[in-house]
Amino acid sequence: MNVRVRRQQTAASEGYWESFTVDVPGDMSIAGLLDYLNHNDDIVDDQGRHTARIGWECSCMQGVCGACAMVVNGVPVLACETFVRDCAGDTITIQPLRKFPVVRDLIVDRSVIPANLQRANAYIGTYQPTEYKTPKQAEQAHELQYIAAKCLKCGLCLEVCPNYTNGANFFGALFANDCYLIASRNRGKAADIRRSYGEHFANSCSKSLSCMDVCPMNIPTIASMARLNRGNV
Repeated sequence: MNVRVRRQQTAASEGYWESFTVDVPGDMSIAGLLDYLNHNDDIVDDQGRHTARIGWECSCMQGVCGACAMVVNGVPVLACETFVRDCAGDTITIQPLRKFPVVRDLIVDRSVIPANLQRANAYIGTYQPTEYKTPKQAEQAHELQYIAAKCLKCGLCLEVCPNYTNGANFFGALFANDCYLIASRNRGKAADIRRSYGEHFANSCSKSLSCMDVCPMNIPTIASMARLNRGNV
């Protein structure tokens, strides 16, 4: 099959496409495919030309760190959780996340994510959980809190969001989930975090909910939004 990779040597250079011909099994992940392409010191493209190793990020290779976020056949995914068999046709197109500055090839600078959370003072701080009227309410709240806390900060939700632009005042779905988690776990910060939620998320979200379609942890952002919008965390 043909593999097209979007290359860029440095942050300041122009991007270009490079193609490779491979014969790999369907149960190989995209991360495995990139490792396969990078295996030899001399990589040869489909025209027989020698080229450099493909730059990309990885860490856990088990879908729990978010480092290998990229766009495969137009869909933002984690490379370690996406397989060759998932890609229709005989061509796989791989490119970096487009909402973030490219560092090299498939490596992007996602530092804006922690910077925005710091800017919004988004951390739980002192443990002061909301008091619930019934054990059932507490159980349901704790379940959503646990799920919201699974966010990898991988940036897939920001990549697919029609409202997000890198460096803008809108912080995206991952911020909404953090706001819910913080407000529900620290009563002292709840009022401030709701105001920040309105400024950096609620006032700009168009409710396309595409963020939930690509979230590798299947976080139900709409549930976090619903509780924050009605002031019930």
